[in-house]
Amino acid sequence: MSLSLPADPPRSRSLTGVVTQTIAALTGDSDWFAPARSAIVFVVDGLGAHNLAARRGHARFLASVGGRRDVARTVFPSTTAAALTSLLTGTDPGAHGIVGYRARVPGTNRVPNQLQGWDTDGLDPRTWQRRRPLLEQWADAGRPCFVVSRPSYAGTGFTEATLRGAELVSSDDVDERVRIAADLAARHPGAMVYLYAPELDTAGHRDGWESDRWTDALETLDAAARRLAASIDPGTGVLLTADHGMVDVPAHKHVLLREGDALLDGVALIGGEPRMLHLYAEDGRADAVAAAWKQREASRAWVLTRAEAVEAGLFGAVDDEVVPRIGDVLVAARGRFAYYDDREADKRPQRMVGQHGSLTEEERIVPLLRLGAFA
Repeated sequence: MSLSLPADPPRSRSLTGVVTQTIAALTGDSDWFAPARSAIVFVVDGLGAHNLAARRGHARFLASVGGRRDVARTVFPSTTAAALTSLLTGTDPGAHGIVGYRARVPGTNRVPNQLQGWDTDGLDPRTWQRRRPLLEQWADAGRPCFVVSRPSYAGTGFTEATLRGAELVSSDDVDERVRIAADLAARHPGAMVYLYAPELDTAGHRDGWESDRWTDALETLDAAARRLAASIDPGTGVLLTADHGMVDVPAHKHVLLREGDALLDGVALIGGEPRMLHLYAEDGRADAVAAAWKQREASRAWVLTRAEAVEAGLFGAVDDEVVPRIGDVLVAARGRFAYYDDREADKRPQRMVGQHGSLTEEERIVPLLRLGAFA
């Protein structure tokens, strides 16, 4: 298999720089953005640039404020846990250590979920995530700092790991969240406001991004973005971006790994997610696992050893402590494929339509749209 990997668009900026540069804009020191009195980073989970372009007729406001060059590239893996942590720490997964949806705790047989597994799997938000959140740094400097999100995220391990230091203001209604964010930015000069909308991602996972439900959610978010632009104080800068895009994977494109499958020979644990597996090999079996997967799956996936992935810089510079969290073998799906461990009793994940995590442009290129003082 060739190790030729997809190239990033030459004009795209890294998602890791978005919050860093937004905060810099509040002191007039940003290389990317104009100075602003206050700032809002509006993250629409799951809104890929390709998805938006394909449905631009249902997002007329967003289409009107950005073009094909107004994009950022998310991290690898292109999954929420890794990408939001990179956005909110300004560092790559190889530094902050959240290297996928599920990753092995070195020296154990535990492969916890990096979004919901903090309490159940004993992960310490202040040590497992290895970099200080940017919002905490801003708040500790005496600056107003807010998170506007859903109430269900309050007090979770992932919130503590990535958003600590900021005041959380919550609502289940996206229009109310937008109103709150605009009000906070106007009332608190120098405020950094993180505004989060997971509704589009939820619709995509359930029904696919090509579904009517996803399109309805996009129309709702487009209207919310329009209201945000109309309601912000003149000195407020707004950036709208996303953590990843999405591809739809039909059931007949599922690759089901069953008992007796030769691809499971030598595999002790499986982490990651359906479009980007971390395969943790039995002692001494990593090379054999890599060879088997490369021989059979080269047409459906990029298959890399840990060393190849690190050398290619896929995780950014990787700290020594993070290296063993990465699978011995990585399987990043090409095209419209997804891999499932069919030995698992819970088949609900196999009903998921919209997916992400791999290296394709559809998953890795996201909008970077400027409103208000940043326009």
